[in-house]
Amino acid sequence: MIKGINHITFSVKDLEEAFDFYKEILELKPIMKSSYSAYFEVGDTWLALMEEAGNKKRNLYNHIAFHLNQEDYYKLKELLVRSKVESWQDDKTEGESFYFCDPSGNKLEIHYNTIDDRIEYGKLNWTGDIKWFR
Repeated sequence: MIKGINHITFSVKDLEEAFDFYKEILELKPIMKSSYSAYFEVGDTWLALMEEAGNKKRNLYNHIAFHLNQEDYYKLKELLVRSKVESWQDDKTEGESFYFCDPSGNKLEIHYNTIDDRIEYGKLNWTGDIKWFR
């Protein structure tokens, strides 16, 4: 069912510093940057950075999202719910995501939308200080 990695999300303490590191040092291609988040292309996957500067416990939002087609997403979500996995967050994104933990507590997500879907949605719906690179 799982087709690959959809995206990886890292919590960062300082978005400006992290953005410069991933862009200038690792030479990743930026997709978007706002006051609290940024996206980069990493091959066929995208990397999301989310600032958690005010939070004393770091890395609360770190997770890996697996990519599925829409039909398989619903099948796997139903199986995960029936298996009584621990959910660590409600869905707040465009499309649909299911956030859950593996038996060791690692944070995972299943998602069927693509970075192109996210960009299209963001350009139509997000406001504020956002810079788009593509």
